[in-house]
Amino acid sequence: MQSFVASDGLTLRYVIDDYTDPWRKADTLLLVHAAMGTSRRFYAWVPHLARDYRVVRIDQRGHGYSGIPTPEQMTFKRLGKDVVELIDHLGLDSVHLAGSSAGGIVSQSVAIDYPDRVKSLASYAAPPGMKMGRQDYNGWLAKIGSKGLGAFLRETIADRVDLSQVEPGFVDWFIAEAERNKVESLARFVPTVAVVDHTAELHKIRCPVMVVAPGADPIHLIDEYDLLRQEIKQCEFIVYDKLPHNITDTVPDRCAKELLRFLKSLG
Repeated sequence: MQSFVASDGLTLRYVIDDYTDPWRKADTLLLVHAAMGTSRRFYAWVPHLARDYRVVRIDQRGHGYSGIPTPEQMTFKRLGKDVVELIDHLGLDSVHLAGSSAGGIVSQSVAIDYPDRVKSLASYAAPPGMKMGRQDYNGWLAKIGSKGLGAFLRETIADRVDLSQVEPGFVDWFIAEAERNKVESLARFVPTVAVVDHTAELHKIRCPVMVVAPGADPIHLIDEYDLLRQEIKQCEFIVYDKLPHNITDTVPDRCAKELLRFLKSLG
């Protein structure tokens, strides 16, 4: 795992997976994980993508091995700036960008605020903002504080993962991976993202976009996801029927293959 120091002094970690041919210059694909996640949540995506693209997976601030931000260091604009500063750190002009859930919302903000830095955007289980969601995020944090993150996730796992489609042992791994994150960081991250609504700015996204929405999401209505299709000029809209929120974890191979198809379609 590698690291860089953001402009506000916080150390952020990232991983590079690159199995592209060394004699050609491959495009870079940057993956941004969900809240309560880490870069490791994209583990199953790497074999599908890293042969054709240099895959970079960031631990967002307050997650995984990245530094824990102070309250002053946790703003939504800062999350997008972290992505751009990682692109700068890698010495790149632009990247393909893909994000899951809250990571998708952060990725949307990068495409809005820094359009020249994003070649394409893939948004999984990410409406234009968490503000329109049907969940009580403050209630989430209260339960996490009283019961612990692991107990909270075990109680709500069916909202996130289709248990009929994951292998034995996955849920325990998923929860253990989430518990690597500090509750104090989540208590700053979740409220920061929960107030965001990009709807009025979606028209600013100029790059090709693929939106993949879970058809049985208890957190967001399909109409919320459809706003992306309505407002973004170049938008491919896909629905995974009968799946709950965390499609990137429930069907990672399907998601990664979808992304590879989309990227190759861009030529």
